[in-house]
Amino acid sequence: MLSKIHNGISFKSSIAYIRHRPRPAPLTPLLRQQNYLMRALSIQTTLRSQDAQPGSTRRFTYDAAASFSAKYKRFDPTSDVFHFNPYNRIQTQKKRPKAKRPASGQDAFFISRVGDTNTVAFGIADGVGGWEDSGVDPADFSHSFCDYMASAAYEHKPDSSSSGLSLTARSLMQRGYDDVCRDGSIHAGGSTASVAIASEDGKLEVANLGDSGFVHLRLNAVHSYSEPQTHAFNTPYQLSIVPASMLARAAVFGGAQLCDYPKDADVTQHTLKHGDILVFASDGVWDNMFNQDILRIVSRLMTGLGAWKTSKGGILAAENLKPLTQAEGSTQRPLTLQSALAVEIAGAAKSASTNQRVDGPFAKEVQKYYPQENWHGGKIDDICVVVVVVSEDGKLEAIKSKL
Repeated sequence: MLSKIHNGISFKSSIAYIRHRPRPAPLTPLLRQQNYLMRALSIQTTLRSQDAQPGSTRRFTYDAAASFSAKYKRFDPTSDVFHFNPYNRIQTQKKRPKAKRPASGQDAFFISRVGDTNTVAFGIADGVGGWEDSGVDPADFSHSFCDYMASAAYEHKPDSSSSGLSLTARSLMQRGYDDVCRDGSIHAGGSTASVAIASEDGKLEVANLGDSGFVHLRLNAVHSYSEPQTHAFNTPYQLSIVPASMLARAAVFGGAQLCDYPKDADVTQHTLKHGDILVFASDGVWDNMFNQDILRIVSRLMTGLGAWKTSKGGILAAENLKPLTQAEGSTQRPLTLQSALAVEIAGAAKSASTNQRVDGPFAKEVQKYYPQENWHGGKIDDICVVVVVVSEDGKLEAIKSKL
C-alpha cells in the first residue's frame, strides 16, 4: 500500500514508482516443498455430513497459521511461517522489539486466544508505505498495533457486572489503536486492519478497515468475502497517527492527511461450519490473486489431503480434522493443514507479484482507471496470510454415544 495523502492529485506518480522500482530475484520454485507437505499430511480420514445431529453440543475450535514475505526478500516456505499454539502465549510482553518481529516487512499479523476460552482473535495490519516519504518506518505502527491487540485479547476477562459484555472485533481494533496512540515511541504512521474474533459457538465477527481483507471458503466454494474500503484508487481507509506539524502544514498549503477510525470499519457477522477455511491477508495477496485463485489452491490441498472429499451427496468435510491440524509434539517445525495452506497461498502470491505476463487484480484496476499506463503483470508488495481451519468438536462424541 502506498498512499497516505489524498488531495485530488493524479495517482500516476505512485503507479510510476511501483513500475520502475527494482525487481527482486526470481522466486525459488515451491514444488519440492509442496510435494513434501502433501506426503507428510496425507492421512486417511472419514467422511462426515455437514448436517447437525439433534441434541448435539456445538463447540468449535480453530487451528491457525500464518505465512509471510517482505517485498524484496526471497520467500522461504520453511521459515516464513508461524504455527499458532493456543496454549502458549504469543509473546512475553505487550510489544516486541524489532529484532523479534516476523520477517513480514510492513505487514503484520496476530493470533491469540481470548482470555481462558477457546475463542480466538486474529488479524492483519498493513503499514501504509507512503509514510516512508516522511522518514517514518510504517512497520512500527502495524507491528505494534498487532502486538497490542494480541495482548488485549489474551488478557481479556468478561465483565460480569456489565451484562456479560464480550470482546468484539471493533472494540479489539479500538483497544489496539488506542494503545498505539499512547505509545510514546510511535510519533506517526498508519495501517489498514482486518480483525476477527471466532467464538466457541461457531460465530465469526470481522471488522475490516481498508484493503486488507478475507475470504471464507466452504466445501469447494467461496462462501463470503470482504469488500475493500477506499477513498480513491490505491488509497484505502487507514488508521493513522498524524503529527500536529503535518496537520498545520496541510492547513496552510492544502491537502488532507487521511485518518480513519475503528468506528469506520465494516463489521460483518458469519456462521461457521466444520471444515470451513478462513483466509485473511494483506493487499499483497489481494492485489495479485483473485478469490477464485485462492479457492483453487485451498481446494487442491483440502481434497488432496482428504480434508474435503467428493461423495454422492456432493463435497463433504472429513469427520475428524485433528490428525491434519495438530502436529506431533516432537516436531520442531510442524507440518499442519493450516500451515500448508498459508504457505501455499503466500508462495503463490509472491510468484504472481513478480509475474509480468499475467494480469492480477491490481493490473486490472490500473487498466480500468489509467488505461494509458499500459500496466501488466503483478504488483510487488509485502505479503501476509493468516489461515484458520474450523473444526466442530462434540459432534463425533455425540454420534459415538448413540451407537
